[in-house]
Amino acid sequence: MSAVLIALFVSLAGCLILIRYAHLHEHITGDTDLKGIQKFHASPVPRIGGLPIYIGIACALIPRWTNDATVALFATQLLGAAVPCFLVGLLEDLTKKIGAKERLLATMVSAAIAGWLLEAWLTNVQIFGVDWILSIPLISMVFTCFCIAGVAHSFNLIDGYHGLSGAVAVIILTALGYVAFQIKDYPIMVCALAGIGAIVGFLFWNYPKGLIFLGDGGAYLVGFWIAELSLLLVLRNPSVSKWFPLLLCFYPIFETLFTIYRRIALKRVSPGLPDAAHLHQIIYRRAVRWAIGSSEGALLTQRNAITAPYLWLLSSAAVIPAVIFWNNHIALKICSALFALTYIWLYWSIVRFKTPKWLIIQKD
Repeated sequence: MSAVLIALFVSLAGCLILIRYAHLHEHITGDTDLKGIQKFHASPVPRIGGLPIYIGIACALIPRWTNDATVALFATQLLGAAVPCFLVGLLEDLTKKIGAKERLLATMVSAAIAGWLLEAWLTNVQIFGVDWILSIPLISMVFTCFCIAGVAHSFNLIDGYHGLSGAVAVIILTALGYVAFQIKDYPIMVCALAGIGAIVGFLFWNYPKGLIFLGDGGAYLVGFWIAELSLLLVLRNPSVSKWFPLLLCFYPIFETLFTIYRRIALKRVSPGLPDAAHLHQIIYRRAVRWAIGSSEGALLTQRNAITAPYLWLLSSAAVIPAVIFWNNHIALKICSALFALTYIWLYWSIVRFKTPKWLIIQKD
């Protein structure tokens, strides 16, 4: 529990300092693009929330060298591996000049470092035929780095509204920590708790008013942290199905895959080209904005904040069965398929102006 409290306090205080003195650094750290296709805030906001999150996690875990060397070594190696993806993301937050390819490459480097330090290579996924291919070391290494980078990028992709990516991360880390506790994998449990504390400290300022943003550094850090803890949980504990982390993170992962399909197959554009057609964005336009129609700053922030809980519930629809069936790969596969079908049905219903009535907020 101390890991949660220390990370929470450090992150909370760090975000407060960044917000209080934003006038001194917002020309460098602020998200000043108010008219971008994916922008919904009304005034410049610091977008370096990942910095206090990283510091909070580090302050909660590194001091454990004094009383728990096993956890401390594990956490230090993981924090060290996270440096490339976090720093490159943070550099994008500061310069706005680092492309998605560079950030993905940096995350793959982080995954490779973690794989080397912690022997974290995915050698099977409980799919006949694929497991034989993954038994080849080089393919296993490349596949692992690609998966870790993909999950990290998916958290950046859903980071579009106040509290969305951060709260989804907390939900997932809570599930990870719970299963790690059940099977007595304390290094992973403590690292998950530290992540929860640091992100909650950030969310206190981010939701609902959006006083600070996660930024690319924060989104890639959080995604990497979750991806590596998920991978290490199944590698260190054979009783945990390889499909547990997949279903756990299925909302951000499927959002990414569906976005790639939508851009390439339907729009015939580059998958890296930004648009405003993610699920959270169409929910905002079709279920929330009509109820609160003004473009005034306060109401814009209110609409922004109301959108995120829809996706928290959607993510929980994958996380809850993942926790229930964490050691049953057949049940996890079935639940993954059901979630994918539900996502597609919901997306196309909203796009075709057939939004379920229970989704729509009614005007007063």
